[in-house]
Amino acid sequence: MNRVLAGVFACGVAMSANAALAQGKPPLKLGAILDMSGLYADITGPGSEAAAKMAVEDFGGEVLGRKVEVIAADHLNKADLAASIARDMLDNQGVEAIIDVAASATALAAGEIAKARNKVIIYNGPASIRLSNEACGPYTIHYAYDTFAQANVTGLATVKSGFDTWFFLTADYAFGQDLEKDTTNVVLKSGGKVLGTVKHPLNTSDFSSFLLQAQASKAKVVGLANAGGDTINAIKQAAEFGLMKGGGQKLSPLLAFITDIDSIGLETAQGLLLAEAFYWDLNDETRAFSKRFMERVKRMPTAAQAGIYSSVGHYLKAVKAAGTTDAAAVIKVMKETPINDMFAKNGKIREDGRMVHDMYLFEVKKPSESKGRWDDYKLLATVPGNEAFQSLENSRCPLVKK
Repeated sequence: MNRVLAGVFACGVAMSANAALAQGKPPLKLGAILDMSGLYADITGPGSEAAAKMAVEDFGGEVLGRKVEVIAADHLNKADLAASIARDMLDNQGVEAIIDVAASATALAAGEIAKARNKVIIYNGPASIRLSNEACGPYTIHYAYDTFAQANVTGLATVKSGFDTWFFLTADYAFGQDLEKDTTNVVLKSGGKVLGTVKHPLNTSDFSSFLLQAQASKAKVVGLANAGGDTINAIKQAAEFGLMKGGGQKLSPLLAFITDIDSIGLETAQGLLLAEAFYWDLNDETRAFSKRFMERVKRMPTAAQAGIYSSVGHYLKAVKAAGTTDAAAVIKVMKETPINDMFAKNGKIREDGRMVHDMYLFEVKKPSESKGRWDDYKLLATVPGNEAFQSLENSRCPLVKK
C-alpha cells in the first residue's frame, strides 16, 4: 500500500471511528405521558405528541451530539398507571424529562416519581394549582395554565358583568376540586355568592340530575369545573334542558378549549365566556404555527398542545446552553431565560415552577360572526401574567423563600 493510500485509509478509519463514537451516544429521550384515547385526548393526546415532535424538528433534531426522541404513552386517566409509566420511563427507558401528563391526578402521581429521581417534569395539560404549590419540586415546571388563572380570569370578568350568583358542576377529583375552590374564592372576593355545588364522576355521560340541581338553584351562573368530554357533554345537555334560554342561566366553562367549542358548535356555545392561554388566531406567529400544526393533526392546536411545543423548545435550548442534561443545570437556565415565541412574550419561570405569561378572556362568537370552522373566539381582554396567576407571596410551594 503506498503512502497516499495508507493516509486515505487511516483518515477513513479515523472518520469511521468518530462516526461510531457519535452514534454511540444514547438519544436524549423525552417522555410524553398523555391521554391518548379518553376524554382529554383532543386536548392533549396525539396532538401533544405531534407538537413535541414539531419542536424537536424545529430545534434541529439533536442536541449535544445526541439525537432527540419523543416517546409517548397512554395513562388511561389512571394515577397508578401514570406513576408506573413514569417509573419505567425514568428507570428503564433512559428518559431525561417527562412532559405533559395530561390530567391533574395523573400529574400529581407522575410528579412524585420524577421528584424522587431528580428529573425534570413539565406540565402542560394538567391544571391543578397544587402542581406549583404543595406538590412543587426543584425540577417541576407548570407551563400553560392552572386552576387559579382560569378561575381568576373567567370568574372575575363574569361577576363584574353582573352574574354574581354561582352553582358549580364539579368533576370529582383533584383538578375539579381545585378549580371550584379557586373560582369560589374569586367570586366571593368580588362580592358574589355561591348557592351550591354538585360533584360528578369523571367521564360522565348523563348530566341530567346534576343540571336539574343547578336549574333549581336559580343561580345566574352554572360554573363547569370540569374539562374535555365532561365539559362538552354538560354544555350540550344544558342546551337540551333549556338552561340558557330566554337569558335564564349562563354557563361558564372554567377550562374549555378550541376543540371543545368546535365539538359543541357555535349555535350552542355562542356567548360563552372563557379564559385561554393561547388562541390560533391571535397574531401572525400563532397563525403560522397553527397552520403547520393543522397540516399534521387536521385540527387547530389547544393551549396545552401549543404549550408543549413551546416548553420542549425552551427545554432543548436550555440543555444546549447548559452543555448537559443535568436537571439542576438545565432548570437554572430555563428559569433565567425569558420565553419569547408564538406561545408567550417575556414568559418567566418562577422559583415555584410556575411559568408566568399573559392570559386571554374570550367570548365565543355567534354563528353569524364566524368566517368558518375554527373562527370561534372574540378577544375581550388580555390579562397580564402577574395579574392572572397566583402571586409568589401567596405561594404554598416549600421552595419559595418568604
